[in-house]
Amino acid sequence: MDMMVFVWLMFAIIIILFTILQMKLNPAIALVLGSIFMGLAAGLGAPDTISLIGSGFGNLMTGIGLSVGFGVILGQLLSDSGGAKVIAVTMIQATSEKYALYALGITAFLLSIPVFYDVTFVILIPLAIAVSRQIQKPLPYTVGAMIIGAGAAHTLAPPTPNPLAAAEILHFDLGIMVLVGILLGLVAAVLAMKIFFVLLDKGFWNQEKDETGVEVYEEHHHTENEKAPSFGMALVPILLPVVLILVGTVMGAMMEEVPAFVNFLSNKTTALLIGALSAYLVSAKALDKDAREQSATEALKSCGIVLLITGAGGSFGAIISATGLADMLAETIQSISASPLIALLLAFVIAALFRVALGSGTVASITTMTIMASVPAAVGMHPVWMAIACLSGSLSCGHVNDSGFWVSTNLSGFTVTGGLKSYTLGNAITAFIAMLFAMIGCLIF
Repeated sequence: MDMMVFVWLMFAIIIILFTILQMKLNPAIALVLGSIFMGLAAGLGAPDTISLIGSGFGNLMTGIGLSVGFGVILGQLLSDSGGAKVIAVTMIQATSEKYALYALGITAFLLSIPVFYDVTFVILIPLAIAVSRQIQKPLPYTVGAMIIGAGAAHTLAPPTPNPLAAAEILHFDLGIMVLVGILLGLVAAVLAMKIFFVLLDKGFWNQEKDETGVEVYEEHHHTENEKAPSFGMALVPILLPVVLILVGTVMGAMMEEVPAFVNFLSNKTTALLIGALSAYLVSAKALDKDAREQSATEALKSCGIVLLITGAGGSFGAIISATGLADMLAETIQSISASPLIALLLAFVIAALFRVALGSGTVASITTMTIMASVPAAVGMHPVWMAIACLSGSLSCGHVNDSGFWVSTNLSGFTVTGGLKSYTLGNAITAFIAMLFAMIGCLIF
C-alpha cells in the first residue's frame, strides 16, 4: 500500500502536467483535478477529499492571502507613483560606471522584493538601455544584470508568494525566511552577475543570432514626474515591513517572552498592512485618491491568479499530507541516506523538473515544498534550507513556456536564442549558487 501511494502521486502529477500542457487548463484547475484523483485513488473517499481540498486552500490562504495582497498593492502604488523609477535612477546615478551594472542588478533585486518580476522589468528596461549607452557596454550586460537581480528577489525574498508560502508550508519563522532569502539571494545574484559578465566578455553572445536588431525603446528626452516621492520616502514601504518582521524574529531569539505589541507589529499580515498604508501615504503627492484606488484595484487583479494557484497548491499539499505520503517520503530518504545534502538535491531536481514542464515557478516550488514538507525534520536540517532548495530549483529552468521569458526577450529586442542565453542561463546560474549556499548552510547551521 505504501508503494501504491507513490504510484498515485505519479499519476496525479501526470494529470496535472497533461491538463496544463495539452488541455491548456489553468494551473489552479489542474492542481485541484490532480488533488481529487490523488484523494480518491489513495482511498480517502469523495467527501473527505473535497473537504481536504477546501481546507488546504483555506489554510494556506489564511497564512499568506492577506500578506500577498497587501504586498502587491504596496508594489503597484510604488510603481504608479514613480517611486520605483526614482529608486532605480538614484541608485544608478550614485555609482561609478565601473559598478553601474551591479547597481542596476541590485536595483532590480530591491524593486522585485515588493513588485512582480514582469513589472520590475518593464520599469527598468528603458533605464537598462540608457545605462548600456552611457557605459558603452552591449545591451546583454545590462539586461542580464536586471534579469538576475529581479529573478533572485522574486524567487527567494518575501513578500512574493513563493518564499512567503515556504515559511507556512515548512513551518518555520517567516523572519528567518526574510533574512536568509534577502542575504543569500543578494549574494547569489551578485556572484551570478559576475559569472554572466565573464561569459559575455569571452564572446558567449552572438549579436547577429541573439538580437533581432529592432529598437524596442527609443531615447526620448522628457521631464520626470516632479510629484514622484523622493528616494528616501520611496524606500520606506519596501523596508518597513522587512524591519518589522525581522524585529520580531530577533526579539524572539533573544527573549523568553516577546511583548504582545511586538508580536502584533511583526506579524506578517500586520507588517505588510503597515507597508501598504505607508505606500498610500508616500504616493499621495503623485496620485490622488481615485488614482490610488485604481492602482490598488489593478494590483489585486494581477495577484488574483497567483493566489488561486498558490491556494490550489495548498489543496494538493493537504491531500498529500492526509495520505501520509510526505512522511513516507521522509522515511524513504532517511533509509537511503540520512544526509541532508541528498534531500536538498532531490528537492532541487524535483522543482527544476516541474519548472521545465510547466513554466510556472509558483507551481514548481509550492508543489515540491508540499511533497518534501516532512523531510527536514527526518534528516535533521533547518527547514529554511529545504525552502531555498525548492525555490532555487523552481528558478533554474525558465524557458519558452514562461511569461517572464517572453517579457524579458521581447522588450530587450532579443531572439529566442538570446532569451535562452540571458533569461534562462542568468537565472540558472543564480539558482545553482543559491543551492550551493543552501547545502553549505545546512551543514553549518
